[in-house]
Amino acid sequence: MTLVAGVDSSTQSCKVVIREAETGALVRQGRAAHPASTEIHPSHWWTALLRAVEEAGGLADVAAISVAGQQHGMVCLDEAGEVVRDALLWNDTRSARAAADLVAELGGPGAWADAVGSVPVAAFTVAKLRWLAEHEPDNARRTAAVCLPHDWLTWRLAGALALGDGSGRGGFGSGNGPSRGGGSGPRGGSGSGFDLAAWHDAPPPPLDLLTTDRGDASGTGYWSPATGAYRTDLLKAAFGAVPLLPRVLGPADRAGDPASSGPLLAPGTGDNMAAALGVGAGPGDVVVSLGTSGTVFAVAETPSADPTGAVAGFADATGRFLPLVCTLNAARVLDAAAGLAGVGLDELSDLALRVPAGAGGLTLVPYLEGERTPNRPTATGSVLGLTLATSTPAHLARAAVEGMLCGLADALDALGTRPERVLLIGGAARSEAVRRVAPTVFGVPIAVPPPGEYVADGAARQAAGLLTTPDWRTEDTETYDAPAVPEIRARYARATSHVLD
Repeated sequence: MTLVAGVDSSTQSCKVVIREAETGALVRQGRAAHPASTEIHPSHWWTALLRAVEEAGGLADVAAISVAGQQHGMVCLDEAGEVVRDALLWNDTRSARAAADLVAELGGPGAWADAVGSVPVAAFTVAKLRWLAEHEPDNARRTAAVCLPHDWLTWRLAGALALGDGSGRGGFGSGNGPSRGGGSGPRGGSGSGFDLAAWHDAPPPPLDLLTTDRGDASGTGYWSPATGAYRTDLLKAAFGAVPLLPRVLGPADRAGDPASSGPLLAPGTGDNMAAALGVGAGPGDVVVSLGTSGTVFAVAETPSADPTGAVAGFADATGRFLPLVCTLNAARVLDAAAGLAGVGLDELSDLALRVPAGAGGLTLVPYLEGERTPNRPTATGSVLGLTLATSTPAHLARAAVEGMLCGLADALDALGTRPERVLLIGGAARSEAVRRVAPTVFGVPIAVPPPGEYVADGAARQAAGLLTTPDWRTEDTETYDAPAVPEIRARYARATSHVLD
């Protein structure tokens, strides 16, 4: 049995899945938390990855590995490969003014859409680099290379593979199994196959081993999906210099040092691109992902360029394209509502289903940390329609579910496509209330794949592609249907018009 590993280094945690390469059957998995912040030292990602790998039983019997990570984050490295400052994450909005300035300087949103398929907002790396140049010029001058979270982790793995198992031999053998495939039992031998301490404290590898993929590169604001090339002129205009950038790999290319004797290292990709792989999305599908952020994306054969900036014209991890609309607020809306109601998420779901559609006129605008679509980074949330009758935990629960989904329905409208099917995924998709309310808001039936680590699964599928032609099938998908309730979105539209920035 040939095994592959997929990594999801998300905002909140690192997940690792070990799957059978040809069928996708899950063998084992692990998880470790990240600190909660909008900026973080990348070493926390590395520590969490190693802990998650250890919990997943190690890599001694793994033949290939791929890392998917949160998009856009800014990781700055000096000439020695050391981190210059804490990485700014996608949800750090201090670069909102920098994004607006960049858009104006190039001649407006249409000019950016033509150049790189997307219009920069606070999340984009190019905006964060402008912020760094303006507010921390000393750190900007020290920056010799810039990469993304998944790039950095893939780079660290490339360096770790050069160390191998701590024995000086290279590779991942534990002594009882080969370094690629096979193994003697579910954990490939007697141990995890590497010296965790040696890996954790290993010096950074050479900067020329930095790589990325076209999917994640398309979220920087200085790489064009249409041409497949960096726009270093835009980077220089934003940052005042052109630091070393990761080499952009194709879907089937190998990262790391080709001489390494350990598992093959796939290019990796951004989290949304990996999620599309993980659920098997293809042309005609729209995926609505309800994680920390909310995303709506479609698999397309041609690149897109939306001059309004609502749709990001990303590339995907297969050679196609992934037009995407992102909101800042998704699952966290339910977390906040559960906190206000003093209940857990399961009970919040039960409460929401006790109240009819429309929550009796109670409407929640979910801009709890500003918003990206629409681009209102300083906006706040609000609750409208509060009466004695709607002043109950159940009404709040229903309004929170509907408000979160209305924000994603607006995103689907912005995408401008009539989907053949809508796949609902992400942590919040596990809520029964979300599943049952979604058709009333979206106005179409909703397909919900079985719960899983879709991003990590997509990374594992990419890794499998280095070894074989994967035949992974998603079974047990449930379909939810209900009559649309247009008044929900109409009331939501009226409520958002009153939100203050």
